[in-house]
Amino acid sequence: MLEFWLCFVPLFVAVDAIGVLPMFLSLTEGFDAAKVRRIIAQSMITAIVVALLFLAIGKFVLHFLGITVADFMIAGGILLLTISVSDILSPEKRQRQVDPESVGAVPVGVPLIVGPAVLTTMIALAGQYGFLWTIAAAMINILIAGLVFRTSGSIIRVLGKAGARVISKLASLLLAAIAVMMIRKGITAFL
Repeated sequence: MLEFWLCFVPLFVAVDAIGVLPMFLSLTEGFDAAKVRRIIAQSMITAIVVALLFLAIGKFVLHFLGITVADFMIAGGILLLTISVSDILSPEKRQRQVDPESVGAVPVGVPLIVGPAVLTTMIALAGQYGFLWTIAAAMINILIAGLVFRTSGSIIRVLGKAGARVISKLASLLLAAIAVMMIRKGITAFL
């Protein structure tokens, strides 16, 4: 069970559902409740499919390319560190133009719920703790993101936009620390 929590916490930080909540709200602004529910369902299905596919074939692709888990941990740690520092230093998460019919798949499902940070973290965690714990932690985190989006109005009323930004910055700081740990473990495994 400890392995589950060791997978859950880094993925919870990487998903950062509260941090992307303001963007989700801006992307769905003006849509009726039924449309928002469809967007949430589409985003969760997309995130689950992408996460499972990447976890299933990611290791084979890495093996085919001759990349070890230690190599991926170092590279993934550097990528996560870059993403987290960028998020810490940028005033807001980047917003993109979207198609109203596919907003649930892109950008909400990918890359907001399952983006580079989540994919990188999943491969590293699967190498350390196994696929079962990583899949379980990823699925629960995606469900939590869907729940956060579903209750978004209440959460923003409690936190306010400034509170959501503070939580997002703290999550990015934790992600940076996890990235440094991944780099350290990758170097240790390499040596």
